[in-house]
Amino acid sequence: MAGLHATQQIERLTPLTDALASIERLVTAVAPRRVPCRDALSRICASGLTGATAHPAAAIALRDGMAVRAEATLDASSYAPVAIVATPVEVGDPLPAGADAVVPADALEWRGATAHVVAPLAPGDGVLPAGGDIAAGEPLRDAARRLRAVDLAAFGILGLTDIDVRVPRVLIAAASAGCDGVIAAIIGLLARAIEAAGGTVSRDGAFDASGEDALILVGGSGMGRRDQTVLELARRGQVAFHGVGLAPGETAAFGLIERRPVLVVPGRLDAALAVWLTLGRCMLAKLAGAKENEPSETGVLMHKITSTLGLAELVPMMRHGGRLMPLASGYLTLQSLARAEGYVLVSADSEGFPAGATVEMRPLP
Repeated sequence: MAGLHATQQIERLTPLTDALASIERLVTAVAPRRVPCRDALSRICASGLTGATAHPAAAIALRDGMAVRAEATLDASSYAPVAIVATPVEVGDPLPAGADAVVPADALEWRGATAHVVAPLAPGDGVLPAGGDIAAGEPLRDAARRLRAVDLAAFGILGLTDIDVRVPRVLIAAASAGCDGVIAAIIGLLARAIEAAGGTVSRDGAFDASGEDALILVGGSGMGRRDQTVLELARRGQVAFHGVGLAPGETAAFGLIERRPVLVVPGRLDAALAVWLTLGRCMLAKLAGAKENEPSETGVLMHKITSTLGLAELVPMMRHGGRLMPLASGYLTLQSLARAEGYVLVSADSEGFPAGATVEMRPLP
């Protein structure tokens, strides 16, 4: 009818595997930047880290006690304690010259001011030798791995203060003015998931991501009369695909504006979640240069899962009586999402799983 604006059309559903391959091909890693180690938690290591020097530089005590030469304790027993000349040490103290073991307090008897050992020690007992933590030039953390709290603690002890990481900057915005409660909830979910995965988030200005590495637009991905997001993406850049063989999440789209990746997420919570877990995480991992497998656990299905051939399907799951129970399929209710402890992704070439099948459950953000 004359006067009506053009409407978006989804001509075909791109198989999820093809959509992921498109993202893999079109998205490149952001440039590394150096940050203080204290700010590197959950960031992706840009290059492999090695120990600059051996640590510790000299042997140190691993326990409180008395530093001795182990040879002097060879004949010690509870029936024949051996008197020793020893130096008291605490955890982390360097061993005095000539000492190669630390006698713990419960292996000592005191007779006046003289210490006696009641059990023999071997060289190295209670001692961390020079280079025992790490030898010079040995690997600490591989490139493309997420930095954990334990990594940063180890780096601090080794004297590392700064590290090169990749930190994707992502703009998340409502595709149109008048952001409602659902769109706001989706934006909050995506922002928290991105920050947990090592990125940073800004939320101002749809399609205006000049200072960011990627853009996620929420809403306007379907074929309704008000849906214009993909048409606008095509006008400003290029559309790689619109429509994905993913349930829920069929209306998702992806493209580029000046080589900057743009992911269009449906304005429905369950569909937005499914798109993030499949396409969004893939995009962010490519931007961050990450090469890690998504954590998962296996379990036995309590009830069968039925799925449609040709569509990958995300099914929320919860543990019940030692098994995994599917909570919903197709439309994922708010209750099912709130109760879920993870999800199973059924591939497009599968009709589902029978009860009793072993499946892989992955975590929700």
